[in-house]
Amino acid sequence: MFPKKLQQKLEDRKANNALRQLGAQNNLVDFSSNDYLGFSKSETIFNKTHTFLTEHRITHNGATGSRLLSGNHPLFNIIESLLSGFHNSESALIFNSGYDANVGLFSSVPQRGDIILYDEYIHASIRDGIRLSNAQSYKFKHNNLADLKKQILRYALNDNQDIYVVTESVFSMDGDSPDLKGMAQLCKDYNAYFIIDEAHAVGIFGEHGVGLVQHLKLEKDIFARIITFGKAIGAHGAAIIGRESLKQYLVNFSRSFIYTTALSPHTLANMHAAYDELVLTENIKQLHKNITHFKSEIIKNKLQNFFIESNSAIHCCIISGNDTVKLIAQKFQEQGFNIKPILSPTVPKGQERLRFCLHAFNSEEDISKVLKRLTTFVTKSY
Repeated sequence: MFPKKLQQKLEDRKANNALRQLGAQNNLVDFSSNDYLGFSKSETIFNKTHTFLTEHRITHNGATGSRLLSGNHPLFNIIESLLSGFHNSESALIFNSGYDANVGLFSSVPQRGDIILYDEYIHASIRDGIRLSNAQSYKFKHNNLADLKKQILRYALNDNQDIYVVTESVFSMDGDSPDLKGMAQLCKDYNAYFIIDEAHAVGIFGEHGVGLVQHLKLEKDIFARIITFGKAIGAHGAAIIGRESLKQYLVNFSRSFIYTTALSPHTLANMHAAYDELVLTENIKQLHKNITHFKSEIIKNKLQNFFIESNSAIHCCIISGNDTVKLIAQKFQEQGFNIKPILSPTVPKGQERLRFCLHAFNSEEDISKVLKRLTTFVTKSY
């Protein structure tokens, strides 16, 4: 037996052509993964990880428990020290994933009576953390500084509540970025705590991929940064960057940190090797060359009106309708290109899209070819 209410929800998804299914690995040209620098398949990083474990005589396969019990391997202190130095912060606290980090931060830090103001396009993991919080939360219009100021002014006069402002430095569904300097100044003017998710900026922006916050020299104005290792870093896990007092608080009150088995030593060694490679790699420069070429090909093929403006590795072509965008994505896959459709309800109805994720390893030839073919598909669809 299966509950009728749950079955009906599945049937509704099928009727809207929005049912999610697990896909198989393939050898198509990659325009869909978050592996922006190609680190996840790097033999150099793989070998560095193995060498690091061997040289330090680390043979543990698992963590054996949570970090507060038996799982606080000495490597955690090494990697957290590396992260705080690399990201110019007092401290870093490693979480098992970006989802765990966001849920752990937002469910525990804002208190009853506090206010959370979040961008309307904020990631689902942040929304879930906010739902678990005892604070009140309100959204502001996407990347809209005037609307954010209006929202702050509603609550800034109450001395008994703290205001937390939340955004992403690069949005995963649009690839665009907010005016971080303007937002940081607003937060400073009204004593709000500024939190930024840097998942799609670390490894891509700034010297050695330090992220947009450091690239803009804003790190001292940010209460907390969330960085993840499953995107450009090509590893697994995440970290919250901030003051030492924030780290101490999270160790004591963040449930997704306290009540979960710690990451394995191998995963930590993989982080160490990836960050070591960030300082040496030429892949960041190559990625930006590919981003520039992609944008020039958009103009060459007169596709500007379909794409959301972006300087990141994420570029989105709006093609409304789940049926239409899924069909075009399937045609691309049949022709050897792995491009994924983003469907409603993940994005608003009418804002369905093809999301192109660019990588250092994509060739200029493939970039030119894929956009030329997109022109054909878009012409037939509209």
